Amino acid sequence: MRVFIAGYQHETNTFAPTLADWDAFNAGHTFPAYRRGQVLIDIFKDINIPVGGFIQTALKNGWELVPSVWAGATPSSYVTTEAFERISGDICEDLREALKRGIDAVYLDLHGAAVAQNADDSEGELIARIRAIVGEAIPIVGSLDLHANVTHRMLETADALVSYRTYPHIDMADTGRLAAKLLERRIKLGRKEKLHYQRFAYMIPLNAQSTWMQPAKRLYDELIASDAANDVVLSFCMGFPAADFAECAPMVWGYGEKAESAVNALYASASPAKQWDPGVLPVAQAVALAIERAEKSNQPIVIADTQDNPGAGGDSNTTGVLHELLRQGAGKRFPNRVALGMLFDPDAAEQVHDLMKNQPLARMQSSDDAIKKRVIGLELGKAVMTFTGHLSEPPVQAEFIIEQLSDGVCTYKGPMMTGVTAHLGKSCALNIEGIRVAVVSGKAQLLDRELLRMVGINAEEMKIIVVKSSNHFRADFTPLVADPVRDVIVAKAAGPMAADAGDLPWKKLSPAISPRLPV
Repeated sequence: MRVFIAGYQHETNTFAPTLADWDAFNAGHTFPAYRRGQVLIDIFKDINIPVGGFIQTALKNGWELVPSVWAGATPSSYVTTEAFERISGDICEDLREALKRGIDAVYLDLHGAAVAQNADDSEGELIARIRAIVGEAIPIVGSLDLHANVTHRMLETADALVSYRTYPHIDMADTGRLAAKLLERRIKLGRKEKLHYQRFAYMIPLNAQSTWMQPAKRLYDELIASDAANDVVLSFCMGFPAADFAECAPMVWGYGEKAESAVNALYASASPAKQWDPGVLPVAQAVALAIERAEKSNQPIVIADTQDNPGAGGDSNTTGVLHELLRQGAGKRFPNRVALGMLFDPDAAEQVHDLMKNQPLARMQSSDDAIKKRVIGLELGKAVMTFTGHLSEPPVQAEFIIEQLSDGVCTYKGPMMTGVTAHLGKSCALNIEGIRVAVVSGKAQLLDRELLRMVGINAEEMKIIVVKSSNHFRADFTPLVADPVRDVIVAKAAGPMAADAGDLPWKKLSPAISPRLPV
């Protein structure tokens, strides 16, 4: 069997400040840079992303793979028209060429929440373009992120789609394998399987979606049990609640003879709104609580700076939590044992590297003379326009001690995206009043401890760790804390990503869908 494979990954926050242009897909910050051809297989076959799992299964089954394009960019605002047309154009060009020799199926590694300037449902548009080329007889299967905003067009145009079942997403390669299983089922049956789906009438807050917590943990256990009991393949996308288009909402769907009853049962369990309260705290209260708990615990306390999460469209450069840590004296209470990352400020990183250009990248030893030479005056971070129309807190203007420099190259070792190498450019660790700040030149969600270790900060030694993330950090950081419920605190500091989707200025959303929990 010859299978054409391609990938297009972007999570679009249409309210965010920065567009995903062609350069963003070639940056290679936390996603590999744009790839085309055989190199796609060589790079992805052994790492924990969906196309990696699909490739592994395909090679095991003896399938011949016809690799096209894999394109991924850090979450941000709209994918530009140019970027979407170049990506889809390359895929369609490769597909027409592959058809000359014949193909038996198409596999797509998609996110499912990509909004382009010229296509609100850009994955649905891409699938439709592919369908127009291959016709109805050739199966199209795909994998989706758990945060996909799944549309009717996507489901009706593809033969089968399946999504992650974990958040943090530690099952990405497994989902690629599930897509291969769906393809095998489709080939064996000789036609599309029965499909049934149900859409929610409201959005689920991002901070309530972690499968490490209830109710999501229970619901995905029910999903997996239903698959086994009913010979179906179910998916539950909790959705990405910051994409302003008509069909932004969670979706439950499934394939198989018993799909309708199985989907309806899971939807009945998942849809009561009162179970989805996220428990987010104002930043001052969150920091005070973290300090209180850190004084009583021998293990770290984690604060999630959720509204500046670069994995949800933030730029990872706001300073609200850092200002609050300084106001409450966190670094003085726990000297050099409070860490914050990753703060995206390429200008500051450049200034630090320029000052220290004659020093080695390895950790520098402290002495009175060395410390004097390692102090730099900076404006760190930025005041950004938030979804409320107001600026976030100003940069932190102060003198910082330079602790360590780094080239920003880091390979993830945690459970999520294991084996992926991030290239974040000039990076450093700065210290202000006992607070250690990891500064980078490329945007990266703090989802792996290796990102901190890259600049000489060992998460295991910290009393308080601030992560610019919403939930992905839980995979590698929750094992550090004593109590995963009490000792992980979600803070609401001013930023571009709303913790409550009801705070956003929606324009295109269907009137049948509420952005706020109806509780």
